[in-house]
Amino acid sequence: MIPLSWYLFFAAALFSIGLYGVLVRKNAIAILMGVELMLNAVNVNLLAFWRYRAPETAAGQAFAIIVFAVAAAEVAVGLALIISIYRRRDTVVADEINLLKW
Repeated sequence: MIPLSWYLFFAAALFSIGLYGVLVRKNAIAILMGVELMLNAVNVNLLAFWRYRAPETAAGQAFAIIVFAVAAAEVAVGLALIISIYRRRDTVVADEINLLKW
């Protein structure tokens, strides 16, 4: 059986890669991909703790499904916004997206 710490180290590495992608990238689509990596790290943690703490209940799986639904909604709204911005500005570079500035 794989120890819980391995899952936690994997999730921490996945979250760190996602955070790096969000903070360093300038492309809006790459930023969304970093957010998705962070949400997947959260799912790994949820399922690992569920498996090791209370596998007889379905609480961990339910939370993971909720996180998947939130991630899917985030992707749909994010991509719609990025497509709209690209049509208006012809760029997806996050530094050049200043539609809310006066």
